Amino acid sequence: MKLAMLARNPELYSHRRLVAAAQARGHEIDIIDTLKCYMNIASHRPEVRYKGRRLEGYDAIIPRIGASITAYGLAIVRQFEMMGVYSLNESVAIGRSRDKLRSLQLLSREGIGLPVTAFAHVTSQADDLIDMVGGTPLVIKLLEGTQGIGVVLAETRTSAKSMIEAFGGVEADIMVQEFIKEAAGTDIRVFVIGGKVVASIQRTGAPGEFRSNLHRGGKAQALKVTPEERSTAVRAAKTLGLNVCGVDLLRSDHGPVVMEVNSTPGLEGIETATGIDIAGMIISFLEKNARPNKTKTRGEG
Repeated sequence: MKLAMLARNPELYSHRRLVAAAQARGHEIDIIDTLKCYMNIASHRPEVRYKGRRLEGYDAIIPRIGASITAYGLAIVRQFEMMGVYSLNESVAIGRSRDKLRSLQLLSREGIGLPVTAFAHVTSQADDLIDMVGGTPLVIKLLEGTQGIGVVLAETRTSAKSMIEAFGGVEADIMVQEFIKEAAGTDIRVFVIGGKVVASIQRTGAPGEFRSNLHRGGKAQALKVTPEERSTAVRAAKTLGLNVCGVDLLRSDHGPVVMEVNSTPGLEGIETATGIDIAGMIISFLEKNARPNKTKTRGEG
């Protein structure tokens, strides 16, 4: 196969691993800087161009689009889809996962376990927002945050009101969520490929840190998830339409709850902790599924 990875930094562990896995299986793979792509939007012959030439002949693309360039990255993925190129994750599915509110609404509609969540822009009713999620402690999140950035823990009503009002001062959309105290600073990353759980880890936050992101000093260890956790992760991936994703769960007193579904999950933490060749599994999935014009949405949505 001839593959294209849409990525800005070829030196990242995940990108190097995917390149190595593809080449080990005899495939050709190019890393293409997403922001350096541009498009010819024509009715009969849509094009993606790069460094003065038309990108063509690819069997599949692997979108590795950073959160800061989501809008432009999705436009490029849609253009490839309109050209009939298979995408590991489709543009519509990536867009759903990047919109935190939309993803939670979709998961809620399917009855998938979630923390009690409120969403707001106008923050004059901070007390009501706090009561909606069961009081403090609670977690406040900016919709655009990633890797734990834009996520704060408010332990008292006074601090919660101050934070909510502060976010309101910069006209930010926020989510207010119940704090799952029983998770004790740990979460579970479940890696799903093609509707199957292929690996899972437990992530534990650094001392004094309620966020368990590995980028923030958290530690990971291999973990065998329960059947209910496995089912929740698979259902979450299916609901958002993602072929490959990392589903982040918390163990609550009322069962597993989904915190986030990541459409561009990192590979380093989970491969290191489990010893599983996740990159190879992703390439294997493409070998079995990448076909011209097989993308369901063809750039729609």
